[in-house]
Amino acid sequence: MSQRPSPHPWIAALRVGLDGLEKALLQGDAPAVERASAHVQAVLQRAPKTAEFAVPGSTLREDMLAAAQRFTQLRQAVLRAQAQSQRAVRSLLPQQAPETYGRLAGQNPSTGGAGRAYLSA
Repeated sequence: MSQRPSPHPWIAALRVGLDGLEKALLQGDAPAVERASAHVQAVLQRAPKTAEFAVPGSTLREDMLAAAQRFTQLRQAVLRAQAQSQRAVRSLLPQQAPETYGRLAGQNPSTGGAGRAYLSA
């Protein structure tokens, strides 16, 4: 069995950034999430040139795909947490919940339902 070569330095930095982001998310530490997100963005800005992904024997492409999958999972976790927070706020402060439907400015109320616009995606 052959030993897997050590990861590209950029992949190693990306993994460290994703580890920090995951840790901050699990701890619910918003400032740490902001810092970790900025770190990940900075690492992504220093991505290797496209040609480096095609070097024979390089695992950079596979490592990048694995990192992208992990980032997707973290993003989904953030979206789920955001939805839970929004539901909690709406249950605690129902008057603060934004309206889903509202009137368009300048629409005549005699138009019935045609004067209403969908406001949220």
